Amino acid sequence: MDDEYFMRAALREAKRAEELEEVPVGCVIVFEGKIIGKGFNQTESLQDPTAHAEMIAITAAAGHLESRRLETCTVYATLEPCVMCCGALVLARVARLVFGAYDPKAGAAETLYSIPSDKRLNHTIEITGGFLAEECGSILAEFFSRLRGDRNGGKEY
Repeated sequence: MDDEYFMRAALREAKRAEELEEVPVGCVIVFEGKIIGKGFNQTESLQDPTAHAEMIAITAAAGHLESRRLETCTVYATLEPCVMCCGALVLARVARLVFGAYDPKAGAAETLYSIPSDKRLNHTIEITGGFLAEECGSILAEFFSRLRGDRNGGKEY
């Protein structure tokens, strides 16, 4: 199993969000080659601004390991995580982050901020950005295009 296998699992989570009319972002967390946490955006369904895919997956993974530290885990997210999610990944001491589409409006891993690699913090995370970016971005572009009722497939995430 490799990065593509796990990112495709995250994409399946994103599709679950889309089925609920949530912003289609998915996340899986891997430990020793197995998915131990997964999540998809549920902010509207739960009316909870913290119910991002990454936050839900972190909670599941920490519960699985019975530890707040995910030191040897890899996180796969279909969209570059926001400030909140990047902060949580640092606090969980995740080893590696692989994300799909870059987020020009809220991306905090590389685009607007570089929280996971900021050496001023107590932990840094290895990052692979833009993995399967076109596929991860297209699900978002199509979702927002449908919301706006247009057919131009704009790239605004």
